[in-house]
Amino acid sequence: MKKTLLASAFVIIVGGGAAFWILSAPTPLEAGALGALEVPSAERGEQVFWAGGCASCHARPGADGDARLELAGGVELKSDFGTFVAPNISTHSEDGIGNWSEMDFANAMLRGISPDGEHYYPAFPYPSYARMTAQDVSDLFAFLKTLPEVEGQAGEHQLSFPFTMRRGVGLWKLAFMHDEPVVPLTTDASEAEKRGRYLVEGPGHCGECHTPRNFAGGQLYDQWLAGAVSAEGEGIVPNITSGEGGIDSWSTGDIAYYLESGFTPEFDSVGGAMVSVQKNMAHLAKEDREAIAAYLKSVPARANGYPSSR
Repeated sequence: MKKTLLASAFVIIVGGGAAFWILSAPTPLEAGALGALEVPSAERGEQVFWAGGCASCHARPGADGDARLELAGGVELKSDFGTFVAPNISTHSEDGIGNWSEMDFANAMLRGISPDGEHYYPAFPYPSYARMTAQDVSDLFAFLKTLPEVEGQAGEHQLSFPFTMRRGVGLWKLAFMHDEPVVPLTTDASEAEKRGRYLVEGPGHCGECHTPRNFAGGQLYDQWLAGAVSAEGEGIVPNITSGEGGIDSWSTGDIAYYLESGFTPEFDSVGGAMVSVQKNMAHLAKEDREAIAAYLKSVPARANGYPSSR
C-alpha cells in the first residue's frame, strides 16, 4: 500500500512538472511574421518611440533634452515582487541591443521573450505592446538603430525566490496577457477613437499604471483606467475615466492640451512620474493627442480604483 501511494505521488509530481514545463514555455512569433511588412521607416519609428514612452524607463534617471535619447537604462521600478531595473537598449553591441535582429526585437515587444528564449518580466510592459502592429514594431526598431551607443550595463533586478524563476512568467502570461482590445468600440466610433484606442491600449500602455491589479499583478480590466495605488506603494495614479473623481469635467480639448503642455484645466501642472510621460506625448502629432483624448472620453466611466483614504 505504501509503495502504491509513493508511486502515485511520484507520477503526480512528474506529471505536474511536465505540465508546468509545457504550459510555461515561451511562444515566439512564427518565422514569417515580419515578411509582409513595408520597408521600415525610422521617421515613423520616432513617433512610435515617443508614443511608447521608451525614454521614460530606458534613459538614465533624471535625463533631459537630447540625453533622453541615450538609452543606458538604470531606472528602478519598485513593486511588491521586488525591484526591476530597466536595461540598456542602446545600439551598443554588448551592453545594449546592437546585436539584435529585427525578429529578436519583435519577440521582445510582442511576446515578452528574450533573444535567448527566456521570458521577460512584465515590468517591461509587453502585455500592452502585444497589441501593437508588427509594422510599428519594425519602424521603432529602425529608429532605435539611429540612436547612439551607450556603454555600460544597467544592473540586475533585485528579486527574491520564487520571483527569480522566469519560467513561471509563462503561466502569468497565459492568465493575464492577451492582444485583443480592452474597450469594445461601437460600430459608429470615429477614426479618432479607433486611433486613440490603439495608442492608449498598445504603445502608450496607459493601463499599466492607471488600472488596478490583482494579487498576482494582473490588470483588472473591469476597472480599466480607474486609477490605482502606485506600484511603489505610496500615493495613487489617478482615475482617467469620466467617472466621479476622474476626468469627467475635462473636455477632449482639455486632455489634448494637457498632453501637449502639461497644464490642467485648473491651471495646475503635471507632476510625479507623469512629467516624463507628458514630455513624450508632446512629441506626438497633434492629431494623435486629440485621438487619445477622444478615446479616453469614450472609455466607460468607473469609480476610483483605489481606496478613498489615499
